[in-house]
Amino acid sequence: MINYGVIGTGMMGMEHIANILALDGARVTAIADPHPPSRQEALAALNGSGEHQVAAFTDHRQLLRSGLCNALVLATPNMTHFDLLGDILATDLHVLVEKPLCTEMEHARWVVETQAKRAGMLWVGMEYRYKPAIARLITEVRSGTVGDLKMLALREHRFPFLPKVADWNRFDANTGGTLVEKSCHHFDLMNHIMGSRPTRIYASGNQDVNHLDERYGGRQPDILDNAYVVVDYEDGKRALLDLCMFAEGGENQEEVVAVGDLGKVEARLPSGVVFIGSREKPWFSPDRLVPEDTRIAYAGGHHGASYIEHLEFIASIHNGVDPQVSAYDGLLAVAMGTAAHRSIDEGRPINLSEVLP
Repeated sequence: MINYGVIGTGMMGMEHIANILALDGARVTAIADPHPPSRQEALAALNGSGEHQVAAFTDHRQLLRSGLCNALVLATPNMTHFDLLGDILATDLHVLVEKPLCTEMEHARWVVETQAKRAGMLWVGMEYRYKPAIARLITEVRSGTVGDLKMLALREHRFPFLPKVADWNRFDANTGGTLVEKSCHHFDLMNHIMGSRPTRIYASGNQDVNHLDERYGGRQPDILDNAYVVVDYEDGKRALLDLCMFAEGGENQEEVVAVGDLGKVEARLPSGVVFIGSREKPWFSPDRLVPEDTRIAYAGGHHGASYIEHLEFIASIHNGVDPQVSAYDGLLAVAMGTAAHRSIDEGRPINLSEVLP
């Protein structure tokens, strides 16, 4: 039995709890959150599900000392990850830490170095990999459908950042910046699909629409709401991110397009449609399919991806194998977001070695 402790029971903590409740061989035995409404919401969901009595703590250190858990979910605000991981990594508990790994490069490097010395597993929550349409695209690329992959385009046209406790996500100092907070998902997906190391990043972005009329203690939010990011890889491949966070009027929120010398695969969400095309066929005549993952028992807010993420996390614990999304993967995604922000600020391409030697 995997006994989960959930540290941070806000929006993402609740999403993880809902997924854990749908799993076989897993349960939530303890939660920790200093914010009473968040803590109470989690307890109501757990107790209402018929679960056994769940321990609730105001301080994560109480949970770590309780002995009630053999695995953790860390889903607290971004800027708290480093301090909390300092306590968590002093234990041998397995942990799934929500993205981004940390908001600052030196903190993320410390986590990677410290994690290498401990027995427990650290898995970074990059569930985009497991969305069925995107997972099918990855399978097609791996199997050679597109031939030699040359270009990858990711577009996320979505709604603005959602409200959080005290709206902490309105400021770069708390989130690491939009291209760390939000786009670490995209950069991780790029690296996973490309199978190569990013070398140079050029970005253009701004805050043009969202949160301009909000004030917090007299401060105006400073998070970007749109950007283009081009990433060069060491083997000559290129990837593009097109992010807009005031574009909720479209049909699909996410589109991923992989193109090689033999063909093209395109995945769209939330429609779940995948198009597979070959250059040997007549122009613009791809096969159309809607892949499903029959393992998914709970779709939740991520098309079942978080459920699959937990299945794989648990399987890695039971089998004693490395995590599919490692601390280094999390570090690399933070480095790419950091480089993209620096590119915008300085108006020039940034070699990744300037950020991550």
